[in-house]
Amino acid sequence: MKKTVVLYPGLGAGHLIPMIELAKVFVQHGVAVTVALVKPPSELGALDFPAVVACAAASNPSISFHVLPASSSLPATSGSGTGSGSSSDDASSKKHYVLQMVDYLKTMNAPLRDFLRSLPAVDALVIDMFCPDALDVAAELRLPVYYSYASCAGDLAVFLSLAFDQDTYTASIDAGDATLSLPGAPLFKASDLPREDDKDLEAGKAILQTLQRMAASDGILVNTFVELEMRAVRALRDGLCVPGRDTPPVYCIGPLVSGGGGEKEQECLRWLDSQPDHSVVFLCFGSRGTFSERQLKEVAVGLERSEQRFLWVVRTRRIVDEVLPEPDLGALLPDGFLERTAGRGHVFKCWAPQVDVLRHRAAGAFMTHCGWNSTLEGITAGLPLLCWPMYAEQKMNKVFIVQEMKLGVEMRGYDGEVVAADQVETKIRWVMESEGGRALRERAAAAKDAAAKAIQEGGSSHADFVRFLQDLDNISSRS
Repeated sequence: MKKTVVLYPGLGAGHLIPMIELAKVFVQHGVAVTVALVKPPSELGALDFPAVVACAAASNPSISFHVLPASSSLPATSGSGTGSGSSSDDASSKKHYVLQMVDYLKTMNAPLRDFLRSLPAVDALVIDMFCPDALDVAAELRLPVYYSYASCAGDLAVFLSLAFDQDTYTASIDAGDATLSLPGAPLFKASDLPREDDKDLEAGKAILQTLQRMAASDGILVNTFVELEMRAVRALRDGLCVPGRDTPPVYCIGPLVSGGGGEKEQECLRWLDSQPDHSVVFLCFGSRGTFSERQLKEVAVGLERSEQRFLWVVRTRRIVDEVLPEPDLGALLPDGFLERTAGRGHVFKCWAPQVDVLRHRAAGAFMTHCGWNSTLEGITAGLPLLCWPMYAEQKMNKVFIVQEMKLGVEMRGYDGEVVAADQVETKIRWVMESEGGRALRERAAAAKDAAAKAIQEGGSSHADFVRFLQDLDNISSRS
């Protein structure tokens, strides 16, 4: 009989996209899949949700999508966080958003339980890291429950270690540049951990508490591949990150990235068609990454001085259900910049088809905020990464990209007031022109090949997914 699983993503595109890619893998292995979706309330950014669901369903006819009935109310929290997550948001806004998200997902337990009971059969529930309370639903219904972890294995190793040693996390808040040593990670600065600028531990501790509950699951599916993160995967599987109790099985099943290919008529792709191979630096900082006018001008000056070809996405800040007007590039960028760089540079407002751009033959490097989805898209395209982390776990991703994977270089100054034009110019020139940059590009090309092999039949990620299905069979046969 065909197996059926229900996937339960958290809020936001960064969690929905990899869950949909995971659903595709289930389908490839003959498993029926339903994605149970939570519509965010306006306080948590419900913008475009119906369009996102409609697009996902139209693009994936073999996957079922079900929107759970809305919770009756959003739990009250102090403050008035917007949840926009941009680099200019104050720390309390980000804190309130995280706490509200976890609390709101907890209120969705009843609709989730009712939906699971309505199905003829369910063999497993796969939940996002921000849905820990769904473990209680799975226990009540006697369902195997697995986590889908949307970031890298290195982050998981660090955050699990801190979840079971919160004294170390608390001490790190005031540790500044002190060096930390945790299982599965290179030495890194305490300031590379996600934290609130006001040193309030509330949000960080709430996240660590959600991670503690991972240890009670039947397994963790991680969007990575063993060859990319050997040290972190070994630490997780050897139980070094969850002392004193068994660690659930860890399955590396990535890279799960969008296939792209649907945006052939976009203007930016036509522009790339006219550029030489591997010559263009692509700058894009995620759906929530925005800069001040001062920072935009510094980037522009650095790009112009570098004399390299570039494609740059300048994004409008999004605030809950309001989208501000498109940026006025003439006003935001230095006088004459667009005219002087015409031909070798192109600036786009708000959006570009990132996967298609990265995989274009003309793409030569990727300046990124280090979100894990974007990181994997860059790795699978074989591009060196210029790392400019902005929020959440992105600084930790930068540590692993630069120090462990050796696939990127850090943009110095990102944690200060501004990344200077000289830094933009220097790092772009280094990646595109130097011997060190050539070696980096060669490692990026090798990582691309390793990523492709991992998901092929006989590859490490394919084998891990098969092992996961076999383990699920064994659990089902015992229940």
